Amino acid sequence: MADERTFVIVGASLAGAKAAETLRAEGFTGRIVLIGEEIERPYERPPLSKGHLLGKEEAREKAFVHPLSWYDEQGIDLRLATRATHLDPVAHTVTLDGVDVLPYDKLLLTTGSRVRTLSVPGADLHGVRYLRTIDESDALLEDLRAANNVVVVGAGWIGLETAAAARKHGANVTVVEQAALPLRQVLGDEVATVYADLHRANGVDFRFGTSVASFSGDGTLSSVILADGTELPADVAVVGIGIRPNTELAVDGGLAVDDGILVDAGLRTSDPDVYAAGDVVNQEHPLLGRRVRVEHWANALNGGKAAGKALLGEEVVYDRVPYFFTDQFDLGMEYSGHVGPEGYDRVVFRGDPSIVDGKAPECIVFWVKDGRVLAGMNVNVWDVTDDIQKLVRAGWSGTPVDLVRLADPGVPLGELLG
Repeated sequence: MADERTFVIVGASLAGAKAAETLRAEGFTGRIVLIGEEIERPYERPPLSKGHLLGKEEAREKAFVHPLSWYDEQGIDLRLATRATHLDPVAHTVTLDGVDVLPYDKLLLTTGSRVRTLSVPGADLHGVRYLRTIDESDALLEDLRAANNVVVVGAGWIGLETAAAARKHGANVTVVEQAALPLRQVLGDEVATVYADLHRANGVDFRFGTSVASFSGDGTLSSVILADGTELPADVAVVGIGIRPNTELAVDGGLAVDDGILVDAGLRTSDPDVYAAGDVVNQEHPLLGRRVRVEHWANALNGGKAAGKALLGEEVVYDRVPYFFTDQFDLGMEYSGHVGPEGYDRVVFRGDPSIVDGKAPECIVFWVKDGRVLAGMNVNVWDVTDDIQKLVRAGWSGTPVDLVRLADPGVPLGELLG
């Protein structure tokens, strides 16, 4: 008997595409409509600030989740350059571009996030860039290839990856950051210092404790004026000051929203027929015992898959340990865990984290509280993520480890839990 149901996914993102893929893989034969505002089919965002921005020709094409033909082959109605403008959960409808009313049986929101913008004089000058979409990455790559002076506003992950790419293209790079160190809020002083040292060793100049007052130029950017009066020459300024979840459709539909769409451990929203996944959700995490919003690639990848199963009525408990990675100069790392508002009381280094002769270290770092591992990061050390995540899961569950053995590279990680 044919399945007459219609499942609508708003957000032609990695999470949305993986949800659609999962629905078909799990045997759903009903109608799937995947709606996206961009003109490009679903793609992954990490290559935009990594391989593609470095000019690696294969990186752009590899960013796409599926070939365009895949959507037709799977019977997925992919509607690009289309905006969902109204949600009516009572009527079970989504309005597209203010005109077309699309009924649904189940709805998944994977609307993602958008960049935070600077509202200062000159912010509309040509040469002031943001990096979120594939088109923005294309434009920024061309700019970096021609630039002599690049100013990066914000020393978060996007800012530092962009700074590293700009240096690879030969530009002079200055990073402007209000905090005293890059990534300080995420990593704390101990590890943030490693990234500051790495970038300085590769020629990046930091201006900490200040912000941008204005951008200057006659139609095209020529300099960046800081709050302390410093004027920095700039052919390009890249603003990377964070993202915010795209919750407008959820708010319009009366769903519960607070720093993202509120979902339970099964990715269900406050409406029983509406689910959400990816950057846009503020999820009740069953292991942490509190809500968390994760803005990283792995959450979109795995959350989309879990949401696809949830749409089909499977009992889903989404309890993944948050994971992300970065590549900057010769430093590659993977981070697993979440420190959270309770903070940590100790950082344990397994190996020397020092930057020596401009070279990145090989080490593993753990953030610990009361002897429990809250997060771990492997730096140029590979094939240890599973063991680190086991330590994190144990730590979140209240199990401490021997910190002396945790710091000893001679003790296999897999033996620390007995």
